[in-house]
Amino acid sequence: MRVLLTGGAGFIGSHVLGNLLANQHDVRVLDSLRPDVHKGDSWIPPEPAEFHAGDVRKPDVIDQALKGIDAVIHLAAKVGLGVAIGDMPDYASSNDHGTAELLAGMARAGVKHLTLASSMVVYGEGLSHCREHGAVAPGPRQPAALRAGNFEPPCPICGCPLAPLLVTEDAKLDPRNAYATSKLAQEFYATNWARAIGGSVAMMRYHNVYGPGMPKDTPYAGVAAIFTSMLLAGRAPQVFEDGGQRRDFIHVADVAAATVLACEAHKTGVTAFNVGSGTPRSVGEMAQALSRALQGPAPVVTGQFRLGDVRHITADSSRLRNQLGWRPQIEFDAGMQEFAAASRDTSVIRANYGAAGQ
Repeated sequence: MRVLLTGGAGFIGSHVLGNLLANQHDVRVLDSLRPDVHKGDSWIPPEPAEFHAGDVRKPDVIDQALKGIDAVIHLAAKVGLGVAIGDMPDYASSNDHGTAELLAGMARAGVKHLTLASSMVVYGEGLSHCREHGAVAPGPRQPAALRAGNFEPPCPICGCPLAPLLVTEDAKLDPRNAYATSKLAQEFYATNWARAIGGSVAMMRYHNVYGPGMPKDTPYAGVAAIFTSMLLAGRAPQVFEDGGQRRDFIHVADVAAATVLACEAHKTGVTAFNVGSGTPRSVGEMAQALSRALQGPAPVVTGQFRLGDVRHITADSSRLRNQLGWRPQIEFDAGMQEFAAASRDTSVIRANYGAAGQ
């Protein structure tokens, strides 16, 4: 199969590219090499992949990249939390406008199969269980409560404590920051496109992805990369809130395998797939695992918070398992050990290179 992979030079994209090539697909990569991600570094794809440098927001670039293509995996996006209101135009332009241009180009080219990188952030706070009212969607957390150290969202009906639940793809969609809103808009655009031309879309709602190659010193760094950078500098990881916020940490190799499998196997209709391990871990647990792996200082719980963050969001990935036969292969502890080792090796390489260049 001839696949166009947008964002193929990025963290997840490079792993998806390797998986596609291992499965004997012909791959064309389209990537703008954004300077806030790649810091001006050049990029050469592994053979025999073809590389087009360009922006998905430009129709002429899209038309050229789609020539002879059978299916598209769309990863190109501005990622991150999207805290500042000033970030909104860039999220809307990079993610929503870019996706709209890609879909319009696919319609012109007659390419009808799309695998879209979405995100768990479209769910907001997800679902929780109230003893009185059953499954409920917690409302937005209030600044006054957060400042007082009350991090757990209460039942929106009675105010009682809640127990977090695994989130299925049918949960209410409730984006709570600019990035989340842009990812949901991508899903809606793709759904509109599929209905109009009879296309297929697999919307891959990635949970907290980590692993080798994760950017450490850019706005795109995830919490695992931020903690690792602190530890490699000899500093203790700074854990926000009380460290009890739950996430679903999934290794990038498992994410890449799920993405390629969806591209190969999902050929009709529009389906959202959670991509997560299904095993909740707290942010504090992850910080402790990395501190042990790197033999660094113990994490420090700061009580700080970001208003755009959610308290708990973990996946029910049974749809992906049942419909496509995917299973995550890398356990949390082993994955954290590998990630820490890879980060340490990269740090040593950079330090040695810097010393040699002086």
